[in-house]
Amino acid sequence: MALRTILTMEDNTLQKPARAVEQFDKRLRILLDDMAETLRHADGVGLAAPQVGVLRRVLVVDTGDKDLLELINPEIIHTEGEQEGAEGCLSVPNQYGLVMRPMTVTVRAQDRKGKTFETTGEALLARAFCHEVDHLNGKLFVELVSRWLDPETDKGYF
Repeated sequence: MALRTILTMEDNTLQKPARAVEQFDKRLRILLDDMAETLRHADGVGLAAPQVGVLRRVLVVDTGDKDLLELINPEIIHTEGEQEGAEGCLSVPNQYGLVMRPMTVTVRAQDRKGKTFETTGEALLARAFCHEVDHLNGKLFVELVSRWLDPETDKGYF
């Protein structure tokens, strides 16, 4: 495993849509392992492959509630409710804003071996699914912010 460099919003790679994964091989496993290590090292909740310069539909999420989730070719198939909350991004360091997201999100994806599965997340996990799938579509959370937050004066959101 290796740490990968996380691109910041100035890099136009983050504005490009990612392509579907078609080969479930050693290269994909290395990418997933590197992304997991990079996410943990950065103390983040989620990381999408475009954030490490790989335009493939791959993401990892770790909210601390469950084991790390790996989602390949994820597709949001159901949403319910809504929540407004603070959001940040490893590619947009030290900036936080209020973003409206669904309260519950169901995703259909594939695992590292290509097997299709569905998983449902609520609250933070639902937010992370949406945020990371947005990355796969070339979209950053900054496009959705209703109000920017200051960690010093808006402590109630953190």
